[in-house]
Amino acid sequence: MKDPGNSAAVGRAPEVAPESDDFVNRKLIRPSLPIPRRSESNGERPLTSAEQRVPKRSNAIEQTHAEAFYFQKQMASRTPMVVVLKDGEEVQGFIEWYDRNCLKINRGGQAGVLIYKQSIRYMFKAGENNNGKQR
Repeated sequence: MKDPGNSAAVGRAPEVAPESDDFVNRKLIRPSLPIPRRSESNGERPLTSAEQRVPKRSNAIEQTHAEAFYFQKQMASRTPMVVVLKDGEEVQGFIEWYDRNCLKINRGGQAGVLIYKQSIRYMFKAGENNNGKQR
């Protein structure tokens, strides 16, 4: 006759060994997920909750084009202007050309002057004083 201790011979399920400490104390292994690169996502970073609620505003000057309109109007009429620089120097002439960063002032018989906008304190029409009153 066959050995009764052998469960396979008797037709019973094999006995399971009691759980060992290695099985109970297993560590969770987390898969490493690929981090999306900026080049894969068209260079855009994910929006934060504040950015999702409020659209980004552009500069008021660039949005309204008021500065460009003013310069074009003064260029077309060749209005004599006085440009006061941050160091107090005054340059008189009319606006011949402008761009985003500079103004070119034509001073009649003298050489033209290219002035950075960031160095301008204020400007006004030559026939008025800086308070808007006629001289």
